[in-house]
Amino acid sequence: MSHWRSHLPNRYRQVEDPDEFFTELGEQIAQQIEELSRTLAGPDPEQETYLSKVGRLNNARLSAEGQVLREMLPDPATDLSPAR
Repeated sequence: MSHWRSHLPNRYRQVEDPDEFFTELGEQIAQQIEELSRTLAGPDPEQETYLSKVGRLNNARLSAEGQVLREMLPDPATDLSPAR
């Protein structure tokens, strides 16, 4: 929320209920990250070691986080909302 206030003030002012908006946005982002990370990780390969699995799952999670955040959060450099 503070990021939007600082870097996207025009968009932030357009949000009617910031608490509800950011709670819902956070829940949507978390759900999409979870779903995408499972897809990216794929099934467990046979004879995969514990450390290999941890690395695969962590890599999938980080990739999913980056992709979902890029898709769902606006880039402050492209804030095209009208000034008020």
